[in-house]
Amino acid sequence: MIATALKRVKKSEKGFTLIELLAVIVILGVIAAIAIPLISNVISKSKTKSDFATARQIYDATRIFVTAEKNGEFKESGGLTVPIKTQGAVTGLQEGGYLEPNIVLPSSKEPITGGEVKFLATGELLYVKIVTGTDKTTFYKGSEVLKGEGDVITNNVAPTSP
Repeated sequence: MIATALKRVKKSEKGFTLIELLAVIVILGVIAAIAIPLISNVISKSKTKSDFATARQIYDATRIFVTAEKNGEFKESGGLTVPIKTQGAVTGLQEGGYLEPNIVLPSSKEPITGGEVKFLATGELLYVKIVTGTDKTTFYKGSEVLKGEGDVITNNVAPTSP
């Protein structure tokens, strides 16, 4: 008796209809169309923020350098410029042991091959300049480095105000 009832139930069972399958596909497509731009925007912002964090790390290393090597003095003609890598007679942050030698820019994973940190004579941070392995130069405005976010300057023109 139970066996015959199960056979009848199996015969009357059907799978999903074509309309139901199409509805699910359309719903998944709409969700994907909404989610993909949002996710890419989050990824882009996180890359920019990680680049600013690297610029902040370079700034912090420079502050330690200035305290240890320059007795905290920024009063050189027009302020103080500290190179990331050694330039001429000026020892860079990496060679001086203030910054890791194999640092990379997080957004592109390119090694940082040069750059500088520029302070005004008052000690205020003007900018952090980073040069990567492909000779791409980016500037990070001082006030934005301290905030940890802002606009990256890629036109090779240094900011003139913090």
